[in-house]
Amino acid sequence: VQLVESGGGLVQTGGSLRLSCAASGFTRGDYAIGWFRQAPGTEREGVSCIMMRDANTFYTDSVKGRFTVSRNNAKNTVYLQMNSLKPEDTAVYYCAAAIGTSELQSKMLPQWCSSLSAYDYWGQGTQVTVSS
Repeated sequence: VQLVESGGGLVQTGGSLRLSCAASGFTRGDYAIGWFRQAPGTEREGVSCIMMRDANTFYTDSVKGRFTVSRNNAKNTVYLQMNSLKPEDTAVYYCAAAIGTSELQSKMLPQWCSSLSAYDYWGQGTQVTVSS
């Protein structure tokens, strides 16, 4: 299993970026992808997540209305569209995969998908820098 993020970069306040997370090695669609970020000196935090089986999604409060997560099952790729970016969004962004997820877990998505320990595989991260 491999996760590869791309799409990071430098953008001005108010700008947009779209991150991609390409997943390979999955034989079934019962997994979830979470997006996390980590700024220097801070803990890694959950940003958003999506269930590949039913596209159920979750967003942390600080990105609601600005970020949109989506999936392309045919390409095993998840996207994070980030609009109205702010300097406080600056961080390394990681995608992670939680495998073997169930319909019940989809219904309880907000309760677990921001937890680092819920994920089995991680990407290498991509830097997002928002200048003021």
